[in-house]
Amino acid sequence: MSYDYSKILEWLLKVGTEHLGKNFEIPENEKTIILSMLAWFLEDELLAKEMNIDLKKGIMLSGPIGCGKTTLFQLMRKLPKGRKNFMMASTRQIVSEFMQSGYEILEKYSRGSLYNDYRTPKNYCFDDLGSESASKYFGNDCNVMSEILLTRYDIFKEKGIITHLTTNLTAGEIETIYGNRLRSRMREMFNLFGYDEGSGDKRR
Repeated sequence: MSYDYSKILEWLLKVGTEHLGKNFEIPENEKTIILSMLAWFLEDELLAKEMNIDLKKGIMLSGPIGCGKTTLFQLMRKLPKGRKNFMMASTRQIVSEFMQSGYEILEKYSRGSLYNDYRTPKNYCFDDLGSESASKYFGNDCNVMSEILLTRYDIFKEKGIITHLTTNLTAGEIETIYGNRLRSRMREMFNLFGYDEGSGDKRR
C-alpha cells in the first residue's frame, strides 16, 4: 500500500493542534523523525526499507526535555489505521507502583496479560526512561525498569511482542544506569530515532 504523506502530514498538524490546544508545527529538521514514526506505525514496507527501519522491532525515541517525544507517540495512537494497540506508562509511575506493591509490578509491566484473560502480553511504550528514581521494596534494591526490559527482551525474542521507549538519556548514560547487558539487548529490540540536541523545548 502506498501513502500520500503530504496529506498525512496535513492531518497530523491538524490533530496535533487539537491535541495540544495550541499550534502544532513540524520543523524542517524533525521531518525525518516524523516520517520514520509514520512509516513504522503505518507498516509502510517500502519507506521503512528506504529508511532502514525494522518493522519487527519497537522504537526508542530519544531527545532533549520538551522536544515532543511523548506527544509524538500520543499522536501515533490517533492514526485512523496502523499499529496503535499499545499502552503508555510513565517509568516514574511504574517505580512508584513497585514501591507500594512490590515485585508483582514487574510481572504486570513485563509479562502483563499472560496472567489474565488474554493470550499475549501488552505492547507498551515506557515513557521517560531515566526519570525514575532508584527504588527499594522492604529494603531490597531493584532496578525496576532494567528488570522489566530484560524480561520484555525475552518475550520479544519468543513472541515478537513490541516495546517502545522515550528517553532523554544518551547511549552511554543508559549503559551506566541499566548495565551493558540491557544496552546490548536494546540494539535488538529497538529502532533508534533521535531528536537533535538543539531541538527546542515545545512546552514553552
